[in-house]
Amino acid sequence: MKVSTLGIDLAKSVFVLHGVDHTGKNVLRKKLSRSQFIPFLAQLPPCLIGMEACSASHHFARLLEKAGHDVKLIPPQYVKPYVKTNKTDAADAEAICEAVTRPNMRFVQIKTVEQQGVLALHTERSFLMRQRTACSNSLRAMLAEFGCVMPTGFKALYQGVPEILEDGDNGLPHFVRQCVWRQLELLQELDARILQTERELNGWSKTQPACEQLQKVPGVGLMTATYIVASIGNGTQFHTSKQFASWVGLTPREHSSGGKQRLGHISKRGDGYFRSLLVHGARAVVNVVGRHERSMPWLSALVKRKHHNVAVVAQAAKTARIMWSMLVHGTEYRALPET
Repeated sequence: MKVSTLGIDLAKSVFVLHGVDHTGKNVLRKKLSRSQFIPFLAQLPPCLIGMEACSASHHFARLLEKAGHDVKLIPPQYVKPYVKTNKTDAADAEAICEAVTRPNMRFVQIKTVEQQGVLALHTERSFLMRQRTACSNSLRAMLAEFGCVMPTGFKALYQGVPEILEDGDNGLPHFVRQCVWRQLELLQELDARILQTERELNGWSKTQPACEQLQKVPGVGLMTATYIVASIGNGTQFHTSKQFASWVGLTPREHSSGGKQRLGHISKRGDGYFRSLLVHGARAVVNVVGRHERSMPWLSALVKRKHHNVAVVAQAAKTARIMWSMLVHGTEYRALPET
């Protein structure tokens, strides 16, 4: 019997398949190892394949598309309602097979190798930033144990630590001096690696017209522009700008019933890293809105009647909608004149 729709539960070493024919009858239930997975699917006739959007799913999706299959990636939270009784790999595969055929199901756009490479740069930079913060905090704490309290900021740290090490009368033990020197060298190495990732991202952004256009939006810089293009491509998987802002987690939670609308805090679902980029960019815009009231009348009025952080999140949501519109329609940012 020919397989019409196939649901696959991905894992590290074991892959479970659940297939049905055009009538919905179960015709395939199989468990495969990693080495058997791609060869088995390559010899199957082209069919609709559903997988959860998870680790390595984009890689497998690209391979299966080359084999002629129609591959759809589903957010895991949209598969959960279709899982029957207890959770098992087989039940997950069956649920994916059911979910992928739903007409109103939302799917994740399959990323290219280039897109995943750019996202890897963002992941590396984020990891290096956390390492640098941890190292600087450890260095400050170590010096504070011996009465050497450093001012805030990396600039003050880089200027003050060598002076402390050169001072032979401050009572620092020899071992502490060696530890401080090694941590200072590590901080400088982390700075160099962070700068290298930013250079690579900047070089890639210059090859992408969309990135250069997006950086004209207030509050959008190199990191935000490159991340959104690498994450969603042209943004056509979202039908509206509100849907995109909701995906980022910048829209309020809703618990409405009986004709009464009840809105709460923002949902904070989706990509937390991307949301933080948007919020930090919006915060920079809100901080200077007083000097640009005529070109930003909406934000200026909002800051006067709402809490500062509420205005920041609202501006972040607006920025997200603007970027989505620019990506989908291929338009440029049109700012209001200052006068």
